[in-house]
Amino acid sequence: MIPLARLVLPVLETTPQRWIQLAQKLPPELFQRKPAPKEWSAYDCLRHIVDTERSVFPARVGYLLRGEDFPAFNPDEEGKAREGDIPPFELAAEFARLRAESLALLSEVGDADLSRTARHQELGMVTLGEMIHEWAGHDLMHTVQGERALLQPFIDGCGPWKRYFSDHVVPPSPREGR
Repeated sequence: MIPLARLVLPVLETTPQRWIQLAQKLPPELFQRKPAPKEWSAYDCLRHIVDTERSVFPARVGYLLRGEDFPAFNPDEEGKAREGDIPPFELAAEFARLRAESLALLSEVGDADLSRTARHQELGMVTLGEMIHEWAGHDLMHTVQGERALLQPFIDGCGPWKRYFSDHVVPPSPREGR
């Protein structure tokens, strides 16, 4: 397992600044642009990270420290609605504020706590250490997903260089009924 303080916490510490930089510099319409139908825009990815920072990951730390079973999170049914039309930069700033609170919570977690267990509704028994690793992976996954959404118009506009981006093109979702 990757050491918490050396590799996992730096991911959790740096993710908000990445989102702030993107949201601060890029036009909102690019931030809101979906790379393909039924795919998430960078804004959707950021909104999801804010949702999980607000109500999922810090709560899971508490459940695991207490050894209490905890529910799964369904991003299609929970969260999102609160954000409305908050500009991307304000949403990124909210993420940074929430993450600072989460990092303060994690500063209370000791090495001995990482082996504490609880039952996740879908996954079964998990440890606090595993969940914290998942938290960092979740940050990176959705940040890459958001950046990939932002990348699409540049791929479309680069002419003969497009072939160099073939691994990064988001294909249209398959049509229903096929």
